[in-house]
Amino acid sequence: MELAYGVERFTVAQKITMMVNRYEIRAVNDNGTPGELLAFAQQKRAAFREQVTFYRDESRGTALFSFKARQRLDVGATYDVMDATGQPIGSFRKDFRPSILRSTWHLEAAGIQARGSERSAGVAVARRIWEMLPVLEAIPSPFLFHFDFTDQAGQTVMTSERGRSLRDRYVVTVPGARLDGRVAAAMAVALDALQSR
Repeated sequence: MELAYGVERFTVAQKITMMVNRYEIRAVNDNGTPGELLAFAQQKRAAFREQVTFYRDESRGTALFSFKARQRLDVGATYDVMDATGQPIGSFRKDFRPSILRSTWHLEAAGIQARGSERSAGVAVARRIWEMLPVLEAIPSPFLFHFDFTDQAGQTVMTSERGRSLRDRYVVTVPGARLDGRVAAAMAVALDALQSR
């Protein structure tokens, strides 16, 4: 199964390691459980220029797509999503000012322009308070945050919902598979990997 178009639901699960962030992108079975591996992503921590490459599997032998920041360590950086040949297929960026209280992103791909933000303003504020308290720094946030991306007509193009789990796990839905699944997967991983920036 390919991620490009036609995949309406998939999961993103973070694998905890010491030096890199790793993510598994899997199809969703009919019973709602994670199914076939669609892509495996890896991000080096503390890189000067954010880049995440998605591979066919953990062997990292075949690159499928990637995203990379245009600027170095910029809170408002634009990230380009590229196919396996390096051709751009989409982009996204964080909208810094509204993100102070409620994380907000802009996403573009193949004629689709969408704005995404945290579904619950209350959870967004509570999560920020939790993250500011040094005594709670080592404890994973108990707040389940979800994102909804809508186009200019108000139609949902993507949702990302965090599940209850010790490690970060999300269910991503692309209604009608209008959005390229590679761009959706890149955005979903970025929502986790870049959220605190």
